[in-house]
Amino acid sequence: MGRGKIEIKKIENINSRQVTFSKRRAGLLKKAKELSVLCDAEVGVIIFSSTGKLYEFSSSSMEHTLTRYGRGLDSELPSLHRSAEFTIPVVFTFEQESQPEVASLKEEVAKLQKGYLRMMGKELDGLSFKELQHLEHLLSEGILSVKDKKEQVLLEQLKKSRMHEQRAMMENETLRKQVNP
Repeated sequence: MGRGKIEIKKIENINSRQVTFSKRRAGLLKKAKELSVLCDAEVGVIIFSSTGKLYEFSSSSMEHTLTRYGRGLDSELPSLHRSAEFTIPVVFTFEQESQPEVASLKEEVAKLQKGYLRMMGKELDGLSFKELQHLEHLLSEGILSVKDKKEQVLLEQLKKSRMHEQRAMMENETLRKQVNP
């Protein structure tokens, strides 16, 4: 008995989405490798996860594959990358233009990841006393903001509960008057 068809739509549950992403990514990369070996094809696959993490496979080098792809667009399909329906920015000069930008973005991602880990209380080695105090201050402000928001939510819930209680008391009084006129 075969598997049932699944509806292709965004998976709302984050954990299920991540598991599905990992399995399907692995399957896609495996198929790309098989295609490359079986058919002696030059294959390149680039995947960015929803968190921005890069996964890639290339049968030769990714730079070579992308350069070849860019040349192919220019020579074989001159109107395709200019059409309104299908626009691909053709920038394949990695060594000259993109490498500094890629390096800068990787550096920024690394800083953000390090900052996140530090906010979680990890990777604190190497921080000076002053930096630790600053981090503690930021965390304290964050905790205060969370507590304020929690208090607001609780007050809203209390207000709604009181309104519900008043409605119930009024309905109860109305029913009592109907039973005992």
